[in-house]
Amino acid sequence: MDSSLKHAAARTVHPYYPVDLILNHYVPNTYTMNDTLTLLFSTFGAITVGALVIAHRKRDSTVKGLGNQLTFLWFVMCGFIHFFLEGYFGVFHETLAGDQSPLGQVWKEYSLSDSRYLSSDSFVLIMERITAFAWGPLAFYTAYAMYSNSPSRHVAQIILSLGQLYGCTLYYLTTMVEGSPHCDPHPYYYYFYFGFFNIFWMVVPSLLMHNSIKHLYRAMKWVHQQEAAGIKAKKLE
Repeated sequence: MDSSLKHAAARTVHPYYPVDLILNHYVPNTYTMNDTLTLLFSTFGAITVGALVIAHRKRDSTVKGLGNQLTFLWFVMCGFIHFFLEGYFGVFHETLAGDQSPLGQVWKEYSLSDSRYLSSDSFVLIMERITAFAWGPLAFYTAYAMYSNSPSRHVAQIILSLGQLYGCTLYYLTTMVEGSPHCDPHPYYYYFYFGFFNIFWMVVPSLLMHNSIKHLYRAMKWVHQQEAAGIKAKKLE
C-alpha cells in the first residue's frame, strides 16, 4: 500500500472541518451537546446571579439603574470567560482534542464551529492568550473600578473594549477571508456557535467605547473650561 494511503487510513476519524484535518489524539465527548450547553449556561447563570447580587448593593450609587447593572454584569462575565474558559484553552491547547474534562468537552463542542481551537492555530492561540491573561484581569478590574466609582473606570473600559473589538474582528476575518474552511457549514454551528456566540464582543464593546468616549470628552471639556476660567481670572487681577 502506498505510504500516503497508509497515513490516510491511520487518521483518527473526527467530525471537524476541514475533513482532512489531522487530529490523531481526538477522543469523542462523553457529554451530549445538550449536556455541554446545560453545563455552560448553568455556569453563566450562576455568574449572572452572583454579579447582580453584588451590584444590588450599589443600586443607589455607582451601579444605579438597569443599564449600569448590566454593564457591571458584562465585565464580571467577561472576566470569567476570558480568564478561566479561554485561559484553559491557552494552557491546554495541545491536548484539547483528547481532553475529557468539563472545560475540554466544552471546547470540543464549540470547535465544531471552528476547528482552529483543536489544531493550535497560531493566530487563535496568540489571540486567546492575550484575551485570557490581559483582557481577563482587566475585565475584573473594570468591574471593580465601576463598583468603587474609581476615576480609572472609563480608561480601563475603553482599553478593554477596544482590545475585545479588535480581537473579535480579526478572529472572524482571518477565517472568513479564506471561505471559513475551519467551520462546519451546518447553519446551527456556523450561525449560532461561530456567529451568535462571538458577535457580543463586537456589539457591546462598540457601545461601551462610545459611552467612555463621551464621559472622557465631557471631563476634558470641563478641565479646559476651568483652565480657561483660571487664566481669565488671573488676567483680571
